[in-house]
Amino acid sequence: MKKTAPAPRAAAEAVAPAAAGQQAEGRTREGVARLLLEQGPVTAVAIAEALGLSPTAVRRHLDALVADGEAYTRDAPRVGARGRGRPAKLFLLTEAGRSRFGHAYDDLAISALRFLAESGGEQAVRAFAQRRVATLVDRHRAAVTAPQDPAGRAEALATALTREGYASSTRSVGAGEQLCQHHCPVAHVAAEFPQLCEVETAAFADLLGTHVQRLATIARGDAACTTHVPHSVP
Repeated sequence: MKKTAPAPRAAAEAVAPAAAGQQAEGRTREGVARLLLEQGPVTAVAIAEALGLSPTAVRRHLDALVADGEAYTRDAPRVGARGRGRPAKLFLLTEAGRSRFGHAYDDLAISALRFLAESGGEQAVRAFAQRRVATLVDRHRAAVTAPQDPAGRAEALATALTREGYASSTRSVGAGEQLCQHHCPVAHVAAEFPQLCEVETAAFADLLGTHVQRLATIARGDAACTTHVPHSVP
C-alpha cells in the first residue's frame, strides 16, 4: 500500500515543539544578555549560577553573542600568586549588544542637539542637559536624600536609577562607594555631547551631599558608568 503524506495538522504538531524550543532558547539568550548588562564584566560560571543553568549551556549562548558581535571577552585579573593555566574570561556587552535594551531615537536626539548647539551655543546644550537631569532626579529626591550617610544615599540613588532604566548598583571600595550604571539609554548621544554626563555628575553630587568623581562612562567606551562616592562628607 502506498504511504500517504501526513495531514497538515500532524505536520503542524511536529513543527510546534521545534518552534517552542527556539522561543525558549531566545528567552535564555535574552536572560544571559541582560545579566551581562546588569553585572558585566562577569564570568560564564557566575552567569550559570545566577540563572540556574549549566556552564556549558551558558557558554553556548555567550559564544553566539560573541559571534554576533553583541559581546566580547577580556581576561579576568589574577588574584594572589600567579597560578598555572589560562586566566578566567570576563564577558561584556558591545554597543550592539546594549542596543537590545534601547537606544531609541538616538539619531533624532543627536540631530536636535546639533541644531541647539548651532543656534544657541554650548550653553544652550548644557541648559537642556540640566533640565533633563532635574526632571529625572526630582522624582526621586525625597527617597535619595532620606538616608543621612553618603553610602545610604548612594544605594538609594542606584535604586532610583534602576527604575529609570540605568541598571545601577553600588559596592564598597576602600573609603567610598562605587555607583555603577550598567546601562545608559543616552550613551550614543552623550558620546557626542559630554555635557549630559557632566551635568549628571553634578546632580549626583547635589543629591548625595558630597563631592563625587566620575571614573568611567559608557559613552567613552567603558563597560559601565562608574562614580566614586566618598564615605566622608567634606
